Amino acid sequence: MIASSEDNLPGMKEEKLHEEIYVGRSNDTIDGDISTLNLGPTHPATHGIFQNVLKVDGEKILSSEQTVGYIHRAFEKLAERRPYNQITPITDRLNYCSSPINNIGWHMTVEKLIGAEIPKRVDYMRVIIMELARIADHLVCNSVIGVDTGALTGFTYVFQQREKIYELYEEVCGARLTTNIGRIGGFERDFSPAFHQKLNDFLKEFPKVFNEFDALLSRNRIFMDRTIGAGPISAQRALDYSFAGPNLRAAGVDYDVRVMNPYSSYEDFDFIVPVGTQGDTYDRFQVRQEEIRQSLRIIEQAIKNMPAGDYKADIPEFYLPPKEAVYNNMEALIYHFKIVMGETPIPVGEVYHSVEGGNGELGYYLISDGGRSPYRLQFRRPCFIYYQAYPEMITGQCISDAVLTLSSLNVIAGELDA
Repeated sequence: MIASSEDNLPGMKEEKLHEEIYVGRSNDTIDGDISTLNLGPTHPATHGIFQNVLKVDGEKILSSEQTVGYIHRAFEKLAERRPYNQITPITDRLNYCSSPINNIGWHMTVEKLIGAEIPKRVDYMRVIIMELARIADHLVCNSVIGVDTGALTGFTYVFQQREKIYELYEEVCGARLTTNIGRIGGFERDFSPAFHQKLNDFLKEFPKVFNEFDALLSRNRIFMDRTIGAGPISAQRALDYSFAGPNLRAAGVDYDVRVMNPYSSYEDFDFIVPVGTQGDTYDRFQVRQEEIRQSLRIIEQAIKNMPAGDYKADIPEFYLPPKEAVYNNMEALIYHFKIVMGETPIPVGEVYHSVEGGNGELGYYLISDGGRSPYRLQFRRPCFIYYQAYPEMITGQCISDAVLTLSSLNVIAGELDA
């Protein structure tokens, strides 16, 4: 059952029905021959390049051992060899389903280190982009859960709307999947009239499509039978593993970085944090469904209350000047050269900054010794943490439950290796 920090949310199921199905799954082992099954690394059900070696008794999973490292790209070491402004594209490749949140989180980390004052307008612009990215991320996760229960229609239907979010990214930065969106201090340019028009069109059309998608699955008997009780985790165990984001909230813990440690003026916005009770696949699905609704609510507030002002901070030593100024102004040319060549002086310091990513708390631990690149940079990647709990969550369940559990955790392979 899903609740919230305020009232029970409309359209959610009754707790009795949830428990009725939940207790139907037994964790008793079946006597028989024990087999070894490789789930991945190149299997469509794994949704990425990672491997699970299962010990199974018939369809019942006795144990699981996961393997990571198939796409090891040394993100953190790459970042320690690059100027600060060139690290943004590296963050793209973490959770590539919501790249802009990664980008903006990194920018805010550097801004925290250098003590930059960010205009209120930039905060609101960032909120719009990050909430669009959250919607896109959750659409991927929940529509894929549908696919893994045999329901393909919803997946193809909502991906048309996800495409429109990508078109909004293109209007802002010219990119789609790996966005490199924004800059330290703000954005490359203000939102264009075309962006506002496309955003308004999306906000008008998407809710109807989303409600139809929700109606396809949320009260669908087959979908509920497949997801209720699949891959449960208790609140205490989720905390023990350091869960965050939708997967933690589905287990019943009311924690959201946007509320607990507000950034980018999130304290200005009114929204509900949905919370589950059982921590199973169905609760994870429902929490993400409600978070999509709340993201729409936040975007509408940001548009309505958008402050006046500049789209970038007044930090010329970190912010690339316009080309026209570079061609005609010596000071602008100097700033351009120093930024591109990585010669901008950076304060010595140690900071940690986190944002509420699509999959939970995405954190950047940055140590600067004053050099042109970080002395040490570590990413807190939520998917890497979730994946540690996966064997415990599927032990005693069926193979089909393991596939659904992996889908509902939304483990993104890009976050498994750094």
